[in-house]
Amino acid sequence: MAKQKDFYATRSTAWWKVAIAMIGSCLSGVTFVSVPGMVGSVGFGYLQMALGFFLGYLVIAFVLTPLYFRLNVVSVYEYLEKRFGVASHKTGAWFFFVSKMLGASVRLFLMIATLQLLLAAPLGIPFWVTVAVVVLLEWLYTVRGGVKAVIGLDIVKTLAMLVAVILCLVLIGREVGKPDTSMMRVFYFDDVNHPEFFWKQLLGGLFTVVASTGLDQDLMQRTLACKNVRDSQKNLIVSSLLQIVVIALFLFLGVYLYQFAALHGISETGDALFPAVAWSGMLPASGLVAALFIIGLVMAGFPAGGSALTALTTSFTIDILGGKDSRRTWVHTGMAVLMAVTILVFNALNSTSVIDAVYRLASYTYGPILGLFAFGLIWKREVRDKWVPVVALLAPVLCLVLDLNSVAWFNGYHFSYELLLMNAVFTIIGLWIIAKPRKQ
Repeated sequence: MAKQKDFYATRSTAWWKVAIAMIGSCLSGVTFVSVPGMVGSVGFGYLQMALGFFLGYLVIAFVLTPLYFRLNVVSVYEYLEKRFGVASHKTGAWFFFVSKMLGASVRLFLMIATLQLLLAAPLGIPFWVTVAVVVLLEWLYTVRGGVKAVIGLDIVKTLAMLVAVILCLVLIGREVGKPDTSMMRVFYFDDVNHPEFFWKQLLGGLFTVVASTGLDQDLMQRTLACKNVRDSQKNLIVSSLLQIVVIALFLFLGVYLYQFAALHGISETGDALFPAVAWSGMLPASGLVAALFIIGLVMAGFPAGGSALTALTTSFTIDILGGKDSRRTWVHTGMAVLMAVTILVFNALNSTSVIDAVYRLASYTYGPILGLFAFGLIWKREVRDKWVPVVALLAPVLCLVLDLNSVAWFNGYHFSYELLLMNAVFTIIGLWIIAKPRKQ
C-alpha cells in the first residue's frame, strides 16, 4: 500500500517530465469530445480562452509557485491557515473538495457515457455497472501508486492523445479535402453581450487557470513535484504554450468532423459529433478511427479521474481531518464511492455541453478560493476568521442572482466565465467588511 507521502509531491521530478504530464493533466475527455464539437457554434473562439490560459500560467509561475515553495506546504490550502486562520483553511479545502469532485465527475461522466453508448449498451450492460467498473479501476491504480503513478500515466496519456488526434486529422482530412475557413473565426470583438466576446474569454481563461490550476491541490501537486522554483516555472511556461498548440489541433479536427458530417448526412453536433463520425463506418479506415477514438477517449478521461481521487484524498486527509494517516485508505475509498454517485446524478441531469458545464461550475466554486488568495497576497489586513465561511458562501449566491437576472437588469447582457472574477471580487469585498481594525 502506498504511504501517505506518495499522495503528494516530493520535489524530485525532472521539469520536462512534469511539463509533458501537465499537458495531459489539463486535457480530458471533455477536451477530446467537446472542443471539436464547439467549432460548429463558435468556430475557433475557444482559442481566445486558451490565450487567457497562458496569461494565467504566468501568474501561477511567478506569483503562486514561489510562495508554495517558500512555505514548503503539502496542501496549497495550508497557506490560508498561515495567513488568516483555521476557519479560512477549512473553507478553502471544502470549496476545493466541492469543485474538484464536481469537475472531475463531469469529465469522467463524459468518458463513461460515450463508452456506454458505443460499447456497453450494445452488450446490455447497465450504465451503473460501467460506472462502478471504471471508478474501481481508478481506485486500484491510485491507491497503489499515488502521485508518481498519476504523473507517469499523464505522460502516457499526453502522447496517446496526440497520436490519436493527429492520425484522426490525417485520416478524416483525406476524405474532406481543404478545411472550411468559414468555421475558423478566432476573435469576437463586435458584441459585448455575446458569450464569446474577446475580453470575456481572455479574462475568463486567465482567472479560470489561476483558480482551477494555481489554487488546485490536484494540478499543483505536479508543479510542486519539480526540484525547485525555477524548474517549476519552466514546466508551467512550456506546458502552457504546448497546450495552445494541442487545443488548436482539436479545433482543426472539429472543422474536418463537421465537413465530413455534412458530406455524409450525419446530423449529430456538439459532444455527439466525434463519436458519431468515428463510429459511422463511413471512413475508409473506419476501424482504425474508431479504435483511435476509444484509445484517445480512455487515455484522456481515465488519468484525470485518478489524479482527482489522489488530490481529494490528500486534501481531505490533511486539510479537513488534520493529517490523520490512519484514515487515508478509508478516505480514498470514500472519495471513489462519492465520485461514482456524483456521476450517476450527472447522468440523470445532463442537459448542456459538458465543457461549458465544467467552466460554469468552476465560476461558482473556485471564485471564493481565488478571492481568499488574492486578498491574502495583495493586502496585509487581518480578518475575523470565523466569518470567512459566511463570506465564501454568500459570494456565489450573489453571482447566481446576477446571472439569473443579467438580461433584464443589464440591457440583454449575458454573463460568461467572467462570473469567476465577479465571485472573487464579492469575496474580497466581504473580507474587507469582516477585516479587523488596523492596529495603531
